[in-house]
Amino acid sequence: MGEQVVYTSFSIASNTKVSSQLLITTIYQLIMSDGKIHIFDTTLRDGEQVPGCKLNSREKIELALALEELGVDIIEAGFPISSPGDFSSVREISKVIRNATVCGLSRAVQKDIEVAADALKGAARPRIHTGIGTSDYHIKAKFNSNREDILERAIQCVKWAKNFVDDVEFYAEDAGRTENEYLARVIEAVIKAGATVVNIPDTTGYCLPHQYGEKIAYLVNNVPNIDKAIISCHCHNDLGLATANSISGVLNGARQIECTINGLGERAGNTSLEEVVMILKQHFALGYHTDIKTQQLNPMSRLVSDTMRMPVQANKAIVGSNAFSHSSGIHQDGFLKDAQTYEIITPEEVGADGSRIVLTARSGRSALAHRFQKLGHQYNRNDIDVLYVAFLKIADKKKEVEDADLQLLASNFEPATITS
Repeated sequence: MGEQVVYTSFSIASNTKVSSQLLITTIYQLIMSDGKIHIFDTTLRDGEQVPGCKLNSREKIELALALEELGVDIIEAGFPISSPGDFSSVREISKVIRNATVCGLSRAVQKDIEVAADALKGAARPRIHTGIGTSDYHIKAKFNSNREDILERAIQCVKWAKNFVDDVEFYAEDAGRTENEYLARVIEAVIKAGATVVNIPDTTGYCLPHQYGEKIAYLVNNVPNIDKAIISCHCHNDLGLATANSISGVLNGARQIECTINGLGERAGNTSLEEVVMILKQHFALGYHTDIKTQQLNPMSRLVSDTMRMPVQANKAIVGSNAFSHSSGIHQDGFLKDAQTYEIITPEEVGADGSRIVLTARSGRSALAHRFQKLGHQYNRNDIDVLYVAFLKIADKKKEVEDADLQLLASNFEPATITS
């Protein structure tokens, strides 16, 4: 977004339709140029759809308050019409959340929208999230309909929602497999109807990052009124690309990411909040930021894991138990010399307990000496060489050598070279 682009847009804007859209695109870029990425958390809605992760109202309220404290901008509290319990949860969350936007999901059905509006009455910042499938897969198989009818239904649901709240988000379900020209028509129409946020979901996790990014860029460049709304990414992880797709969306003009703690969600899950937040923080040169308090990421992850009874895989990025563990001798040696050789994030930055040197058969002498030192034993190089042979015999029999094993080694090792 350089000065030349702005100048060109204004100088020829009155001559052609293409130039008019270039002007709109430039205006959109200028409006969004502050770099703030809105974090829309759907742990309480999409995350709760994971089998076995059902929450009661008390648990939902506890997590909602924690999410607000974390710095989440929008909390999708539930799908009010789906059950009396969900309606009650959204209503109670609306009463206690004062800073974040509280969002309720609905289909493109008038009754859904009315119930969502009722549940959100107490919210300081209410949002209704409504929409409909736009891919031919959904239009033909799911709705037995056609593109023109779906377009009218999309417009109508936004108008219904606009009767109750100012902040209306429209989702084009399965946008990832929707033909771009038709998707642009739908997005233009719903913004004209009053949508303030347009959600472009990769519902099936189908897109490659460049494809999803190109789809967002197409909307920025081809929807005349795109400057009137925020583009949102809602990516699923069926092919393991949810985080990559969301970042690609941001790089191409999206300013909201829909995500969950620990990547919980339907099937293989959703975009992981902790991943996208730390990617944007680490790559600060891109010019994007969020309001997330990153030191709370690990505590938040554990709270969600415990409350929803869903363990976090050990090698999960940012919040997994092995995220700051070092087992290989080469890695351990480099880390002990300078942590930045193998850690681009400090544990303290994301609220983790600290880095761990894990002693296994792959560990080297540096790590062994370091662990002995932490236990209060100072050995010289020759001592470590002798102890290392005994250490490997233990390591070959166990997955991890514990402090108790090392203390036993130390107690049986008493040459004159021991200094403590």
